[in-house]
Amino acid sequence: MDLRGSKLVLVGGAGLIGSHTVDHLLNIDVKEILIYDNFVRGSRENLQEALKDPRVKIYDVGGDIMQTDILQSAFEGADGVFHFAALWLLQCHEYPRSAFDVNIRGTFNVMEACVAKGVKRLVYSSSASVYGDAVKEPMDEDHIYNNKNFYGATKIAGEAMLRAFHHRYGINYVGLRYMNVYGPRQDYHGAYIAVIMKMLDAIDRGQSPTVMGDGSEAFDFVAVEDCGLANVCAMKATSTDQNYNVGTGKRTSLKELAELLLEITGCEKPINYAPRSQATLVRNRIGCPKKASAEIGFTASIDLREGLKRLIEWRKNHKAAVAARRKAVGLPE
Repeated sequence: MDLRGSKLVLVGGAGLIGSHTVDHLLNIDVKEILIYDNFVRGSRENLQEALKDPRVKIYDVGGDIMQTDILQSAFEGADGVFHFAALWLLQCHEYPRSAFDVNIRGTFNVMEACVAKGVKRLVYSSSASVYGDAVKEPMDEDHIYNNKNFYGATKIAGEAMLRAFHHRYGINYVGLRYMNVYGPRQDYHGAYIAVIMKMLDAIDRGQSPTVMGDGSEAFDFVAVEDCGLANVCAMKATSTDQNYNVGTGKRTSLKELAELLLEITGCEKPINYAPRSQATLVRNRIGCPKKASAEIGFTASIDLREGLKRLIEWRKNHKAAVAARRKAVGLPE
């Protein structure tokens, strides 16, 4: 789809991947970039620089995908929609009813609104969680659904509903199956932070980073900046009724990840190995990037070392800025 002069709506556009997609869209001659977000996981801070561009607007009536009339109002005149909104993996594990409401019913509402308002193209944020543990490596898009957690189940449901809507209503869509995403603007507070942030927290405290198991578990770590680019590529592409891996195709074990973080930060602590505690999480997942490269023109370009350096620098600056703001109003740092 030609994005020049288009109106694009980003559902959940204030989140990690959504805000980086906005950054990439600003390099294109689009007419309007509308952010539809309830700001539960996303934040206005993620859009701080983007909002300086008059083309970027936050939908000011509300941004909840449960409110179908408001959602359809936001889609009025939209050429393309990106759907990022979802509860995260561990939230889905602990709160499956909420996960059903947001990830499944909410996705249905987005699809329904696209059909009602004649949206030309929808890019859906799926997940490599649909694959579960790898049966073969690297995993291409024909890999079986081997998922065993509720988050993955909601993403499988989203993909299945989209295919049904495509054949029933002609909705033009593609789904993106992100591998392990990391990068600037990633949450480093609360109960649901990612493994990289947990390791960096330990290093900041002068402690050893903890690796669950023996460290041999391996994943495909993809920089969030590349994920934003993948979304733009997917919106511009001509393929439809397809799902694509978004990853590097490169295997990194948790032991290698911890060693790299120790090297970059200059920390000389040894790795701490602990018993694995989450039976629902996967042990190995490396995606094949060939289909995305061939059909939507996306290839990840940021290697892990460079991506981690960017993340660590952003995290350091962000923490300093937060501490300065707290100090300015008399709160403890």
